[in-house]
Amino acid sequence: MDKEKKILYSGMQATNTLTLGNYLGALKNWVSMHEEYECFYGVMDLHSLTVRQEPAEFRKNARSLYALYVAAGLDPEKNCVYYQSHVPAHTQLAWILNCFTYMGELSRMTQYKDKAAKHADNVNAGLFTYPVLMASDILLYQADVVPVGVDQKQHLEITRDIAERFNSIYGDVFTVPEAYIGKAGAKVMSLQDPTKKMSKSDENPNATVFLLDDKDTIIRKFKRAVTDSDAEIRYDAENKPGVSNLMSIYSAVSKKSYEEIEKEFAGSGYGDFKIAVGERVAEELLPIQNKYQELMKEKSFIESCMKNNAEKAFYVSNKTLRKVYKKVGLTELPRS
Repeated sequence: MDKEKKILYSGMQATNTLTLGNYLGALKNWVSMHEEYECFYGVMDLHSLTVRQEPAEFRKNARSLYALYVAAGLDPEKNCVYYQSHVPAHTQLAWILNCFTYMGELSRMTQYKDKAAKHADNVNAGLFTYPVLMASDILLYQADVVPVGVDQKQHLEITRDIAERFNSIYGDVFTVPEAYIGKAGAKVMSLQDPTKKMSKSDENPNATVFLLDDKDTIIRKFKRAVTDSDAEIRYDAENKPGVSNLMSIYSAVSKKSYEEIEKEFAGSGYGDFKIAVGERVAEELLPIQNKYQELMKEKSFIESCMKNNAEKAFYVSNKTLRKVYKKVGLTELPRS
């Protein structure tokens, strides 16, 4: 590890494929972060188990996510890109941190309330203690910064609370992480309801663009995107959320400002603009899709990356875990 650099930690769940929102909002910006930070990115497969998974499909999705990370530009030699489940310290530390987390804190988590309402037939303990496993993910690597969206701010706050509580008892064991403040990723909203974030699990197939959608599918979804009735291409998030969402996406893939976009499409109708956005998004995603297809065929390369990065994650995480075990008084296994 480069001790000169601060440590950054993030990851995504291994369910379904990534969306355009995942890419423009996070993954695209992760690609160059290794220049400034020592980066750890997890395929968060243990977190995915709070919802029932079909095993074969789940394994396929996890491998697909790993390949998409790499295809999008995360170099596994410059970043530690690994599976959460390959590093036992995540769950080992999570149990200890459970004992330093209060029921009241967990019951206030809005994401727990939302998911419990959505999956009323499976409100399991893992759903309730999910933030503790997330705290374990972050604290194991002594992360200085964590990129978080609005929906994850509560989880970072409870991670900080747990770290500070543990440190107040046992000394400076954990780095107390800060939210990553840097270049903001595009906030991509649903194409069918621009008041909601684009989601993997949206029941409307036209609401979400996936990274592996082909060009025709992408353009079709953008053609059906919800806009408004005044037909003027102008950025106004409050009064014109649909058009503003399309402009935000177009800006992210074309690197043009809203003012430049307004000038480019002055006098054009929404139909032409929607097609232009769809075509530019398809153009942006094509190299990623091509690289992804190559990687999915190169089984040995992906598995080599998994193994090497898991070893690094194991080494770094176990340094923290051993320290925690010693602090709380657990007995170390004698070495032969």
